[in-house]
Amino acid sequence: MTRIVTRAVPSRAQWQLEQEGVHPLLARIYAARGIRSRAELDTALSGLLPPATLSGVEDAATVLADAIEADARILIIADYDCDGATACAVGVRALRAFGARVDYLAPNRFAYGYGLSPQIVDLAATSCDGGPPDLIVTVDNGIASVEGVAHAQELGIAVLVTDHHLPGEVLPDAEVIVNPNQPGCAFASKHLAGVGVIFYVMLALRAELRSRGAFVDGRKEPNLATLLDLVALGTVADVVRLDRNNRILVSQGLQRIRSGRLTPGLRALFAAAGRDPAKASAFDLGFLIGPRLNAAGRLADMSVGIECLLCDDESRALTLAQQLDALNRERREIEAGMQEQALARLEDLDSLAATGMAGGEQAPPAAVALFDPDWHQGVVGILAARIRERLHRPVFAFARGDDGQIKGSGRSIPGLHLRDALDLVSKRAPGLLLRFGGHAAAAGATLREEDFPRFRELFAAVAGELLSPADLMHTLETDGELESGYFSLDTVRMLEDEVWGQGFPAPVFTDEFVVDSRRVLKDKHLKLRLRKGNQRFDAIRFNATESPEGDRIRAAFRLSINDFNGVQSTQLMIEGFA
Repeated sequence: MTRIVTRAVPSRAQWQLEQEGVHPLLARIYAARGIRSRAELDTALSGLLPPATLSGVEDAATVLADAIEADARILIIADYDCDGATACAVGVRALRAFGARVDYLAPNRFAYGYGLSPQIVDLAATSCDGGPPDLIVTVDNGIASVEGVAHAQELGIAVLVTDHHLPGEVLPDAEVIVNPNQPGCAFASKHLAGVGVIFYVMLALRAELRSRGAFVDGRKEPNLATLLDLVALGTVADVVRLDRNNRILVSQGLQRIRSGRLTPGLRALFAAAGRDPAKASAFDLGFLIGPRLNAAGRLADMSVGIECLLCDDESRALTLAQQLDALNRERREIEAGMQEQALARLEDLDSLAATGMAGGEQAPPAAVALFDPDWHQGVVGILAARIRERLHRPVFAFARGDDGQIKGSGRSIPGLHLRDALDLVSKRAPGLLLRFGGHAAAAGATLREEDFPRFRELFAAVAGELLSPADLMHTLETDGELESGYFSLDTVRMLEDEVWGQGFPAPVFTDEFVVDSRRVLKDKHLKLRLRKGNQRFDAIRFNATESPEGDRIRAAFRLSINDFNGVQSTQLMIEGFA
């Protein structure tokens, strides 16, 4: 069941913003999102939090600067998602600009798992030309790699961990750890993505090299702002909270993309997606570009994605982007089949009991866990997200791994911190979870196949204790009704120019309309022709065909632009019905 509510708008904050020159509609939207003054909307780079406030960043800069001066071999160990790929590309590009001898390794997730494992350290020890690396730098991983870091030290390899995931009870004994979420770190933004963390490390490294006189005698100081397009992409794609610091990073990156100052690989990815970089938005980064990079990590390994982001040759970059596009199409086909199987299982009352839904009751439990031996490991995270959207429940989806184990990916709803829930499951059933980790909204877990029924039961029980009945009701927050004069292309363009995302959601409005016509497109999308007063609009609701009966409806919607045969008009993207 969906409940549509209107966000409260502090009238004083709205008035203050209007007095400071903010557009009245934006003032209302921003006030509802906690903005109290125009200064909070300033996205100049000068507003970034100082690197020195990030624990360990100056020590990391010293370690890297020493390695550069010693001509040491540096190896970046990348994660397999878009955040990891962009973080790796930022690290490699910056370090090479600083004169470092650096390479990267993107291990196949299916062969080596997640994080800096001892097996990956052994692989790293043989991957560099001229011998093992002198220094391993992890990006977007490593905070849980206690055994891997210890093994690296046994081999005489130093490790610098840069990560943003929540740490466990024991930290790895690395040379330095840079993670805003590690104990004792006073960095004001706890929501940096992995790419944001390594960007901050590179800022600190530049300052350290500057203090050592590295940029004298005509040697030009590298401009790290050229990496902001990659920082923006990784930040949006990883769905981290867009606090002010992250909004600055994303806004600056989008400005560079729109002005044509983007890396060849990212330009090629926009071309493969059929999008114009000059009109780039956070939506493009999160839903069109990010998935194409993620597809490489989900179905193969991330090397092709990283190579695309590192490539400076336009022609080769386009070839790599086309490979990523093909992988993404394959990923969608696999996902569609898995989702059809999962939904059929959930909708079959006999199967509901087998998947943890008691006694054939119509409503799912507080949390759902699904497993199929034929599902693809790389796509279970997307499947979990899709089922969560349909059921409004925390969901874990598992696929078969090796040695009798199954590997799962989970997605949560507001009200349930997923990693904390897994921690509680592990305490109640010691040994049940072989490995787990993640954060509030997403997490992963590995267990023995025969233990899946027990996990399913415990996961639902823990969620039932932690979630209230209100949490289990899907609530769609909107920004209220939209004045008739704002149903315009100028309004759509104004809203698209802003930075929206996790924790700073794009505007959704609600209103009542007369339905002139309804039809279903491709058996899965609802197409409507709506009327409000003298205005008429095309509206579409993707991946749903149901709508309230009658000739009048109350709908929640986003504004978009429909471009048909060169003619542009305002289109409503339906999010739900009251």
